Amino acid sequence: MQKITKKQYFCSMIQKLTMAAQAAVKGLYGVEAEGQNLLQKTRKEFSGHFTLVVFPFLKASRKSPEQTASEIGDYLKANYPALVAEYNVIKGFLNISVASECWVEALNDIAQAENYGNKPVRDDSPLVMIEYSSPNTNKPLHLGHIRNNLLGYSLSEIMKANGYKVVKTNIVNDRGIHICKSMLAWQKWGGGATPETTGKKGDHLVGDFYVLFDKHYKAELKDLKTKELTDEEAEAQSVLMAEAREMLRKWEAGDEEVRALWNRMNSWVYSGFDETYRRLGVNFDRIYYESETYLEGKATVLDGLEKGIFYRRDDGSVWADLTADGLDEKVLLRSDGTSVYITQDIGTAKLRFDDYPIDKMIYVVGNEQNYHFQVLALLLDKLGFAFGRGLVHFSYGMVELPEGKMKSREGTVVDADDLMDEMLRTAREISAELGKLDELTQQEADDIIRIIGLGSLKYFILKVDPRKNMTFNPKESIDFNGNTGAFIQYTYARIRSVLRKAEDEQPGWFSKPVKFSADTPLNDKEMAVIQTLTEYPAVVKEAADTYSPALIANYVYDLVREYNQFYHDYSILHEENDAVKQLRLLMSASTAKVIRNGMSLLGIEAPERM
Repeated sequence: MQKITKKQYFCSMIQKLTMAAQAAVKGLYGVEAEGQNLLQKTRKEFSGHFTLVVFPFLKASRKSPEQTASEIGDYLKANYPALVAEYNVIKGFLNISVASECWVEALNDIAQAENYGNKPVRDDSPLVMIEYSSPNTNKPLHLGHIRNNLLGYSLSEIMKANGYKVVKTNIVNDRGIHICKSMLAWQKWGGGATPETTGKKGDHLVGDFYVLFDKHYKAELKDLKTKELTDEEAEAQSVLMAEAREMLRKWEAGDEEVRALWNRMNSWVYSGFDETYRRLGVNFDRIYYESETYLEGKATVLDGLEKGIFYRRDDGSVWADLTADGLDEKVLLRSDGTSVYITQDIGTAKLRFDDYPIDKMIYVVGNEQNYHFQVLALLLDKLGFAFGRGLVHFSYGMVELPEGKMKSREGTVVDADDLMDEMLRTAREISAELGKLDELTQQEADDIIRIIGLGSLKYFILKVDPRKNMTFNPKESIDFNGNTGAFIQYTYARIRSVLRKAEDEQPGWFSKPVKFSADTPLNDKEMAVIQTLTEYPAVVKEAADTYSPALIANYVYDLVREYNQFYHDYSILHEENDAVKQLRLLMSASTAKVIRNGMSLLGIEAPERM
């Protein structure tokens, strides 16, 4: 028989019960019961905590499913009496009930763990670099950027919780024809406007000129088409686009006047970006700029050309032949020597690899770039970068509004700042209607509104599987019932209120370990809450393994739902049995801790009062 100590199964109930089940199958039938998912959480409609499916062992047992399940259940009760309290058999399913004493000890361990669910970061921990945001300096951040930033920041926190060193990085696309369009529009129609003279955030002001360029460009094309030109011919004859291209040529040639305007307008945008990032609660350890990396990319490509990794066509352009890898040929430098988008990515990767000992590189970029990152991984590998083949494209789905897709050129995007403003207005209106701002000072009310509004925005986006497209509806995201950030925050605040009252009544109620007693058995809802608490470390690990903040979000909601079912049926502060009261306070404190820790991995604050 495989011996299991109390400390082992208190810390990881399902893993240790799995060990016991494996020992039972080996002892009874002489076969190995393999598989990490040997046991599953028992479905709600059945009695028990964990379920073992016995069908894989019938060949070895040579008995019916019911007989085999009963034999394993008897073995577990006989050999692990401190772990297994009861069992029941339904056909080929063995439903196992864990002893109350085990749940109490597990609760004590959770309560005493300062960083429950987190692994420490050590000097020899692998270093993960995570790139997210990647804005263009011709427009402000919008709803799509919000999903990108929230996913990137949350993934960074989740990787830290799993013991990785993390470097959060951003690549700012600060050069190219799109930047020149905003600059040219400002020159032609700006009238010297600045953020100070207009009262607009700098990124918004520059974005307005990008939209203005497109408006004039479309008008020009419409006029050219009246001369019976094709779309291609009209675009070729566009004076406005020719001026934008000439401005780009001058920029690349280092023209002082163009560079001065570029620096000036970009400084407006960076100031606006910083304000939005602070408000959204995201940050970066290192920011790279395309204007600084594209030349490095060109040099790296030319070095690859010299080594025979790439080839040059008759027109002077440089290409990579990836057909042997199941992909297409890819241009890396145009015939005029200018770089393409992937050239900049190669240069940025090289600089990052020079700057940091990267073990894993994760790019948080939408799924429309899936092919791009397949190509990038191959190119980096061919160029000899250690993380090339192993780079991870955290590919996420698009976010839309109920009205449909957004278009930057037409000015129909949902601006990130405007969306946050709307979330705060909605949070204030709903909170006021429900009386949740009563008896609060103006400063306290404003802080609670900020926490609820931004928390609801973040949770609504992060609870969705990142691989899926999603529709964001601000009105649905703030609800004090259901799977929302506000509902979770309200539950946390309610628990904290209970704990404060208990502390006032008798200091230390929920800080001492609970001593199990046979006359204070746990009820089913208490066990359900504690069982859910024990699952948190595994969820944190799975969230990192699968790159899915949604697992954390939906786990926290499940925990809150289990706790509220208990809270609805049982008293805490008015419980007459002191031992039961202490257990419920400790369980409440542990639940609050896990809610706070889980929400922090999503970048969401948990308010002490609501």
